[in-house]
Amino acid sequence: MRASAAVALLALLAAGCASVRGTGDLGLVVERADGAVQVVDTTRMARLARIEGLGDLSHASAVFSRDERYAYVFGRDGGLTKVDLLRGRIVRRIRQAGNSIGGAISQDGRVIAVSNYEPGGVRLFDAVTLEPLAEIPAVGADGRRSKVVGLVDAPGRRFVFSLFEAGEIWIADVHDPRRPQVQRIREVGRQPYDALVTPDGRWYIAGLFGEDGLALVDLWHPERGARRILPHYGRGERRLPVYKMPHLEGWAIAGRLAFLPAVGRHELLVVETEGWREVARIPVHGQPVFAMARPDGRQVWVNFAHPDNDTVQVIDTESLRVVRTLRPGPAVLHMEFTPRGEQVWISVRDGGEVQVYDTERLEPVARLEARYPSGIFFTARAHRIGL
Repeated sequence: MRASAAVALLALLAAGCASVRGTGDLGLVVERADGAVQVVDTTRMARLARIEGLGDLSHASAVFSRDERYAYVFGRDGGLTKVDLLRGRIVRRIRQAGNSIGGAISQDGRVIAVSNYEPGGVRLFDAVTLEPLAEIPAVGADGRRSKVVGLVDAPGRRFVFSLFEAGEIWIADVHDPRRPQVQRIREVGRQPYDALVTPDGRWYIAGLFGEDGLALVDLWHPERGARRILPHYGRGERRLPVYKMPHLEGWAIAGRLAFLPAVGRHELLVVETEGWREVARIPVHGQPVFAMARPDGRQVWVNFAHPDNDTVQVIDTESLRVVRTLRPGPAVLHMEFTPRGEQVWISVRDGGEVQVYDTERLEPVARLEARYPSGIFFTARAHRIGL
């Protein structure tokens, strides 16, 4: 390269540096009532942009591209929206179904999968263009369509999901996303309603609403089918009303322990993840919705369903005790830790704000205004399995 050309290139790059920033400390806050999202900066604890026009976000979730620049937002109205976080705008939005419950991005970042209630099934899209690639109809062994729940990504370029009515778990290999190969696991239990995959990508666990217990699939050996774990939990006991189903993707895995919100109980189940046996129960303030582990595994933060949804409790994972009860305000819906866990962001829907807490001092350090905030999603999720 000539010296003059090199100088010109360096000058161009230097001029552009003022408008370039990284994405590792960015995230989204969903404003569910307005069909809008905020782009937030977790370092400065500030809003960078507000983006409207995303449709029904009453049960919205988001995943991120590998470079953390783009978010894919899944709306309840079947909308799939690609958002440019750096430019603060919608790249493309499509309506891919009538009623959608969430989605995932493949291990290689090339395929977006969306799970649907209506008409059921999973649809696959190109992550760059949102071009449709394939559809996987969720027709169970009984010949009827099912709602799809608990969709997660898994190693091996796979998606795993549950069929609510059929009581099945399916594993879709998307090495060729236009011709996905599906492995079906039958008779896993009645009405799987949500699921998670462990952070190492090995174990897929589906909660069962129609009966006691959980369905466990070893993704290293899916040919072995599903195994029932905790089969007697709650059997013969009077259950409390369920105002809000726990979100199993919000189950906490901390070291060798899993902390599971108990359906219809004011308890967290503590389960050791080697033999998947219950080792303790922790009494908590109400029906847990999310149990979220701080990244170092030392704390689990728990929020609750109505009418106890003004409260958050902090559990020490060594003593298995509640160490602090906080009351951020009316309708706490979601929590998200910063990547290294020094802060947790909490959406307070009916208080019209997001509160930021220091996780060492357990005190609020910032508040951001937001209209009916719900889900909070940070770009660090781009590099974690199942999120």
